[in-house]
Amino acid sequence: MNLKQHLATLALAALCSAAAGAAEPVKIGLVLPMSGPFAAYGKQIEHGIQLYLAQHGDTYGGRKVELILKDDSPGTAGDVSKRLAQELVVKDKVDILAGFALTPSAFAVAPVATEARKPMIVMNAATSSVTTKSPYIVRVSMTLPQNTAPIANWAAKNGIKKAFTLVADYGPGQDAEAQFKKTFSADGGTIVGDVRVPVKNPDFAPFLQKIKDVKPDAVFIFLPPGAETIAFMKGFTERGLAASGIRLISTGDLPDEDILDAIGDSALGLVTAFHYSEAHKSPENKAYTEAYYKAYPKDRPNFMSVGGYDGMHLIAAVLAKTHGSTDAAKFVDAAKGMQWMSPRGPIEIDPATRDIVQTIYIRKTERVAGKLQNVEFDQVPAFRDPGKP
Repeated sequence: MNLKQHLATLALAALCSAAAGAAEPVKIGLVLPMSGPFAAYGKQIEHGIQLYLAQHGDTYGGRKVELILKDDSPGTAGDVSKRLAQELVVKDKVDILAGFALTPSAFAVAPVATEARKPMIVMNAATSSVTTKSPYIVRVSMTLPQNTAPIANWAAKNGIKKAFTLVADYGPGQDAEAQFKKTFSADGGTIVGDVRVPVKNPDFAPFLQKIKDVKPDAVFIFLPPGAETIAFMKGFTERGLAASGIRLISTGDLPDEDILDAIGDSALGLVTAFHYSEAHKSPENKAYTEAYYKAYPKDRPNFMSVGGYDGMHLIAAVLAKTHGSTDAAKFVDAAKGMQWMSPRGPIEIDPATRDIVQTIYIRKTERVAGKLQNVEFDQVPAFRDPGKP
């Protein structure tokens, strides 16, 4: 082989190597609680991700997507989430970090994403400040202030003059409490009492009695969906608060479809504000819910599943836009301003905050064809997170 042929062979080998490198899979490290008290969160988010891949394939921007899932149960232990994220980056060499069902998880992993320069897609954690913790975070779910301000507006305009607030004592609950008080007071309402309860195993009896004694027009509540929510709702009814005329209003986490049947008739008449309902009327949601029930007949689609679905959509769309590049700066720049039609309605990634802009719906829990549903009757379109400047 002469020198010219040798150089040509080397050049061809380099091209083949480059092509092989370009075609390497995109590894997505999912950090989700898959066991323990918040296992339903992880399950629903994973359902949404897998449903998107089943519908749209697993190759974007010329690169196949591979998922590596780590269980950070209980989801509230930031040190566990951080350790698993570090394993994903160092050992598994993931290109993208995603998931994050609860705020402590997202807060703990944000420095890992920054240091490793990895895009970080938040699919649920809802404290307003999450996106400020790393320049590489993009959120596709919601914030608590985003869902709280509209219900506070609605309450003040619909005969509720005095309100009591009860929230879980962690980031999202504190955000919800602050936003409700701010918006409700600005609209002329009066806060007549407030309480923050432990995230785990709170005893609601003394709080319910206090509310009954204060006799507000309504109670605004935020609790993470799960056993505590079910216990509060049943206690609210059993202790006669509903019968005494005290109304219950909340963000839509409370009657989440994943636990709505377990809450039962205690949820009837509950008015909430939220960004997704299984009963949302649109062609996109009809297709989504039908596909979801076909894939997961034992579960009901909820906002967390849609967070996973839209998170995977964002990753796919960005990879197509960057021709497969997962460089953190390029990824985030490509995500900024991105718009699409979700099962929840039209959504956009705010270029300034990397947070989501979306319609917030006012809903009432009713029985529809024998099934409890959150039925939308009003909306606030293109609503940004009011918790940020």
